[in-house]
Amino acid sequence: MANTRKKTTIKKVNTSTNDTDAASLEAQTEKFLASGGEVQQIESGVSGQVQTSGPRHITLGKRHQTN
Repeated sequence: MANTRKKTTIKKVNTSTNDTDAASLEAQTEKFLASGGEVQQIESGVSGQVQTSGPRHITLGKRHQTN
């Protein structure tokens, strides 16, 4: 039986930290504030996710009987 397994190559991920190092973040923050941006203080426990569906009610037990 022939070997049908395909060979794959591992792709290197760009691990440069140009956009996330401390100096860059500080510079980006200063630029944001200088352009008129504001930083909001969010209370602990508040989520940024918006619930798009209503509550899901399930009923356990007997089904309704129809005559």
